[in-house]
Amino acid sequence: MNNTSQKIEELDVRVWVPIKRHENLLRMFKELPVNESFIFINDHDPLPLYYEFRSIHGDVVGWEYLQRGGRDWKVKVTRTEHSVGREFTDISTLMDLRKIKNEDWKHVVFHRYGMMKEGDTMEVIAEQNPDEIQTIFKDKFGEQHTWNYKKEIPGEYVIHITKKMEGEELEDEFMIVQEFDVRPYHPAARHEMVFTAFDELKPGEAFIFINDHDPKPLYYQIEAESNEPFKWEYLIAGPDDWKVKVGKTTNSKQ
Repeated sequence: MNNTSQKIEELDVRVWVPIKRHENLLRMFKELPVNESFIFINDHDPLPLYYEFRSIHGDVVGWEYLQRGGRDWKVKVTRTEHSVGREFTDISTLMDLRKIKNEDWKHVVFHRYGMMKEGDTMEVIAEQNPDEIQTIFKDKFGEQHTWNYKKEIPGEYVIHITKKMEGEELEDEFMIVQEFDVRPYHPAARHEMVFTAFDELKPGEAFIFINDHDPKPLYYQIEAESNEPFKWEYLIAGPDDWKVKVGKTTNSKQ
């Protein structure tokens, strides 16, 4: 009944690459007994993961923020009831927009899509046709994704969004206009530096920056807030130095 006497497992997932965080934590929740918990520490608000848990397992997810802000987000996750959960065969993840606040739709969907591997498919379920999200996918990703309706009936739309295999590299596509090291600066200043550099880019231009941890949250933020198509390439991917090339594509996708 009360598990306060038990030691709750605590994990610092910041040492894992982002896609492994979702995979490992989803597996942990699937195996978690009723009324038991685990705690994890992340470097950004893991709200999309909460919605992914609920989309897959239903309304059995206890989610308590123990610490918020900066690079230290600590969350206690509890299984409140037994559930079977959705088993995947032809998809890699599920986002049920009926369980997600409207204002969080875009952030959650694009955050998760950004971590998908090439060839992976996300299933999106909604009460109404999510045409705004479809428009953003067309503008940002063009033919780099497919959008297929699996069900279109009043009150239930089921869409499969697949990340297609990249057919081109970034090597010769962009002109590098600047390179900078954000490591000496406060985290808030780092974000401002990267966003300022991105805003100043013209189509066909790119910048390179160096960080001391995986800056993937910046990718998600740019993806959620910008309507301009861009590409993100890791030149060095840790563990101590992270070097990233960010470029605006020359063609505005229709």
